[in-house]
Amino acid sequence: MRKQFVAGNWKMNLDQERSLALAAELRKQVGSVEDVTLAVCPPFVYLKGVAEALAGSSIVVGAQNMYGDPGGAFTGEVSGPMLLDVGCRYVILGHSERRHVLGEGDRLINTKVLAALEFGLKPIVCVGEKLEQRDAGRTEQVVCGQVESVLHGVGRRQMASVTLAYEPVWAIGTGRTATPEQAEEVHVLIRCLVADLFDADVAEDLIIQYGGSVKPENAGELLARENVDGALVGGASLAAQTFVPIVEAARSTGKD
Repeated sequence: MRKQFVAGNWKMNLDQERSLALAAELRKQVGSVEDVTLAVCPPFVYLKGVAEALAGSSIVVGAQNMYGDPGGAFTGEVSGPMLLDVGCRYVILGHSERRHVLGEGDRLINTKVLAALEFGLKPIVCVGEKLEQRDAGRTEQVVCGQVESVLHGVGRRQMASVTLAYEPVWAIGTGRTATPEQAEEVHVLIRCLVADLFDADVAEDLIIQYGGSVKPENAGELLARENVDGALVGGASLAAQTFVPIVEAARSTGKD
């Protein structure tokens, strides 16, 4: 049975004091949870401090992005080995804001996925369609195309370290959320595609998170769906009073 995986993407928010305070509060409230995998992904500059604050708890730390090379003349970039060095275990790749604000394409994201796996990081790889693509009936085409592209060259065994996150672009930071039925439909689509690309066992074991305006009010119904294996949480991960209820909703599904 797949264990629910809840990850908080803090994006470009908080400062050092508030980051450490949030980490301390999360450690206090959910730091010993074992039936759900938990991660927080602070900005680069706070990774080390948050990792130290959470050391010994059940909450692990991830980064929000990385560069594909291990080092070199890449001004402003951060490598996988650097992330490992400060305590990261996960890295978010291909988030819609990286795609649609900063211009990252599937080929670049794929090189990062392969590099993350090579370095020993576990990638959370985001896919999802824009509103105009959904309205045009192109959700399957867009999402399947992204999944195939970002997983190109990934080995069967490596898939055990990959999490996919379905985040419909039209539901990120907008207050709109895919209905549980819409989320389940796309998660089933992704799982069936992964079965075709690899095999049924890989597809069955794959963790597929939902991301897109997840909050305490809708988390329970979303996470109860058979093929929704957790959440990639944005704004609601910035405060314990909104993040912890989502964790509790994941725990209450009884999927583990």
